[in-house]
Amino acid sequence: MKCAAILMCVAGVALCGNGCTGRAISEGLGEVKGATGLVMPIQPASTAANRDELADYHDFKLGEITDDIGGRVPRDFRFLLREEFARQLAAKKLPSERRGKTLLIRGSIVHYEDAGHVGMFLSPLEEVICRTEFVDAHTGRVLAVANCIGRTETTLQLGPKTKAEGLAKAFVSWIDKRYPTTGRSGDEGD
Repeated sequence: MKCAAILMCVAGVALCGNGCTGRAISEGLGEVKGATGLVMPIQPASTAANRDELADYHDFKLGEITDDIGGRVPRDFRFLLREEFARQLAAKKLPSERRGKTLLIRGSIVHYEDAGHVGMFLSPLEEVICRTEFVDAHTGRVLAVANCIGRTETTLQLGPKTKAEGLAKAFVSWIDKRYPTTGRSGDEGD
């Protein structure tokens, strides 16, 4: 009986240690990779992501992002989102020119979550969800609709800046999957 109790205690410590170790590893990885951005299509642009679908677009603009949850979104979030959007476009070498067609990204924030006590122990810690439309700026035609999600997954990177980074990553990843690999900023053909 005494031996069984000791074995149960040892097993409990080992399991707890593995959980804490796993959390420490994911915190470290999260610090390096930053926020995550996810796209959940509602009205897809086409049946499959086509690399040349946005080939005629040479300018990608962030339009109005509204707060549809009663003012819970921090004032500086939209400014941080615009900064991050420009940074993510540059990182993917997507063009930002005044020639060709313009794709407008607009939407409404339908969920904005700050980390609470439970979020400190479970993941994701924080997230923002934006009902997003990808629109041809000239014609006003909506090309696609998606819920774009920005998440923070580490306790070291909480706050609006990281959620803005994740949401910008979601917007840009949608564009990146539909834009040709050639013709990007920094290509020799430019």
